[in-house]
Amino acid sequence: MINRLLSGNIDFASIIVYILSSLTVIFLTMPVHEFAHGFAATKLGDPTPRYQGRMSLNPFAHIDWIGAACILLFGFGWAKPVQVNSNNFRNPKRDMAVTAFAGPLANLIVALIALLIYNIVMLFAFNNIALYIGFFFYYIALINVSLAVFNLIPIPPLDGSRLLSALLPYKYYYALMRYERYIFLGLIALLWFGVLDIPLNFLTNAVMSFLGFIAGLPFGLIG
Repeated sequence: MINRLLSGNIDFASIIVYILSSLTVIFLTMPVHEFAHGFAATKLGDPTPRYQGRMSLNPFAHIDWIGAACILLFGFGWAKPVQVNSNNFRNPKRDMAVTAFAGPLANLIVALIALLIYNIVMLFAFNNIALYIGFFFYYIALINVSLAVFNLIPIPPLDGSRLLSALLPYKYYYALMRYERYIFLGLIALLWFGVLDIPLNFLTNAVMSFLGFIAGLPFGLIG
């Protein structure tokens, strides 16, 4: 999306709609993503998110401003990671993986809801205003899917690294985490130079196609 904006292939109104969609994701969806992490961790026995005030939908409890800027610029980003103490879990590896996946799953659920609303709006889109309202919900779905895909990359501090902890022996995982800061800076560089554009866009489009198929079933949109 950002490449199309920069190339001038989208009209000014679409750019405004995309920015509004991004801001909606930053201030409404990202809190849901982080709340999902906290909710899962708490249900699995770890009270740390509650003690740290992360069991909240208040966006200012979760926003990472660099991550928010990346959402606006690239369609991919992050919020402040919810701190979890795996020692409180009954099954640390399994429960950490469940907690990590809860955030991207929340993004996918929001994306599916947005696509359902998009389909409803497009049924009655008899003018440009209705079309742009439809685009607003479509972009929300697209950004949420992008966030889910991005956050499942197995690089710290993204959610995928916590899923990785469920697969790797502890000694290898902790050895990897020693270089978290450098790995993360490398990730930002890869995003900036567009190295990850092709794989991330491929995965995002695949997931969007699947969710679009599901969202289209109630409307007979299966073609």
